[in-house]
Amino acid sequence: MTKRPITRPWLWLGGALLLGALGGIRWAGGTSGGDPLATRPCGECHRAAAQVSEQNAKLLVRAPEQLCTNCHPGAVEASHPSGVAPSMAVPAQFPLDWKSHLTCSSCHFIHSPAHGLLRAEERGAAFCTACHPRSFFDAMADQGGSLLVSGHMQSGTDLALALTDEYSVQCMACHDERGQGPGVELIGSNIARHATGSMEHPIGVDYAQAYAYGGYRSPEELPPSISLPGGQVSCISCHEGYSSTHGKMVSTNEGSNLCFQCHAL
Repeated sequence: MTKRPITRPWLWLGGALLLGALGGIRWAGGTSGGDPLATRPCGECHRAAAQVSEQNAKLLVRAPEQLCTNCHPGAVEASHPSGVAPSMAVPAQFPLDWKSHLTCSSCHFIHSPAHGLLRAEERGAAFCTACHPRSFFDAMADQGGSLLVSGHMQSGTDLALALTDEYSVQCMACHDERGQGPGVELIGSNIARHATGSMEHPIGVDYAQAYAYGGYRSPEELPPSISLPGGQVSCISCHEGYSSTHGKMVSTNEGSNLCFQCHAL
């Protein structure tokens, strides 16, 4: 098989959009702006239903992450951890829930004319270091380059144009186009070859179709740690997309353990 360097316009576009279009999570319906919750029954989210007050507003019918993903599919698939207790002091402008856990609404306004607006004017590194010390990012293999752009790992690229999932587009924008970190190149149409020689693996292929062909476990059998964005095999199927240990595998591959999560050999 002949190697082919990545010069495709869809990857160039992914890199170009990385810094400019990472601000928000797309709506399921493809629209944004205004308060889409203004006409929705309060009881869809709040336990107090029509009797919501400042005192009980934090009591929800389900975890905020579950409620948000109803309209923002993939919002927490490769994003800043949510639903967890922070390990550092969090400024008052980023409110925690009634369990003192960080949630989507710690960073975003939920009810406002600009739904989802961040709770601070700062963006990128300045926003992140409101809570995290700069040393937290400096200790990472990529000095936080994969995290400091946005709290959500999304390229904003049109998937029909990208030919693969948006997470892989973002990964490849740094690991090939910019030469940051170990290089990865596409061989043929969809085989990702790691420059370290450690792995060659398809990305941008439909897992359900592969399963139907045979030799793979059903999508329902896969552990939650293996993400298939849009049903496709992705970089984040094997690597944690948003992690303080950049490039960390979603599980150990000792004895090919990770491989056997999908491959029924």
